[in-house]
Amino acid sequence: MLEKTERLDLIAASRRLFLAATVATSMLLLNHTTVVAQEPKVLVYSDHEPLGGMRTRFLKDVLFPAIEKESNGRLKIDDHWNGELAIAYDARGAVAAGEVVDISTVVPEYSANEMPLHQIFKGFPMGPTGDGQIEFFKRVYAEIPAFAEEMTENNLVTLYFGTGYPVAFYSTKPLGSLNEVSGGRWRTASFWHQDFLTNVGATPVTMHWGPEVPAALQAGTIDGLMVNVDSGYMLKVHEVAPNILASKDLWLGHVYLLAMNKTTWDGLAQDDRDAIRRAAESAYTTLGSVMDNSFDAQIQELQDAGATVRVLDKAEIEPWVAATRYQEAQDAWVRSQQSKGNESVDPALKAVRSIMRDIMD
Repeated sequence: MLEKTERLDLIAASRRLFLAATVATSMLLLNHTTVVAQEPKVLVYSDHEPLGGMRTRFLKDVLFPAIEKESNGRLKIDDHWNGELAIAYDARGAVAAGEVVDISTVVPEYSANEMPLHQIFKGFPMGPTGDGQIEFFKRVYAEIPAFAEEMTENNLVTLYFGTGYPVAFYSTKPLGSLNEVSGGRWRTASFWHQDFLTNVGATPVTMHWGPEVPAALQAGTIDGLMVNVDSGYMLKVHEVAPNILASKDLWLGHVYLLAMNKTTWDGLAQDDRDAIRRAAESAYTTLGSVMDNSFDAQIQELQDAGATVRVLDKAEIEPWVAATRYQEAQDAWVRSQQSKGNESVDPALKAVRSIMRDIMD
């Protein structure tokens, strides 16, 4: 039988062991909690283009690091390129579903039925450049609620928008001015540009974007190509159509929406949503100059490759703008959309026209 002193010593030892175990367990739990709290939320990003062009490098090198910085490491972008997770025509559906992709670059032109209002942007033959282009799109999304509503209808939220290079005309024959586009057969994918070409007296041609295009140019079945200047260069169209007219003022209106699944967005903490917004705003401050400098570099690359490139000034473009009768084309498109029950297109177009006039004046 233990003496009283021995029993008290045993109880005291047991208490010490219990306290030690409790402290150790608490430290383990604390450490585990700390690790979990520091682990970033990974957002899966999908892009249909390979990493390397102006737009994709800007996302990778500027915007995505800004998101991670502004969130103090709470958010991390797991980026996938070149259609690894979703090709261009599937991007909107993939991010809207949110099963594999959290964020994606969505091209509205590839979802014309689901995003009719976003087709308006390409309906202008001339528009602002550089910072003016950024201001235009920022005002559209800030002042015209219908665009955000259209995104919501697709279960999407716009985080940021990027734009592409302006339009260029690649011709197999010497091309002195835009007046000489008349009478030729020109490949284009845009329904707006098809109307513009028809109105100036040219014949629009549609065909798959790929080796078929330079082959058709070489065979003489088409005379030229109306497309953003970098796409023509990447397809090496200049090797068979080396006569090029280009200008920063030849508006493409091709917007690349960095869109997040709305359910995912709603599930983020407010601090994280604010961080993404701050990152986008900081990126916009340099995007305009990057686009201008990249255009100049692209022209130089074409010239170095042996192409004859003439950069047009705004005065040379204005007769082309008048000849396209773009406002008639816009009004006809509104009527066709209204016949489908899309009544919001008319007030949206009028509001966009107003902002465009303000920016261009």
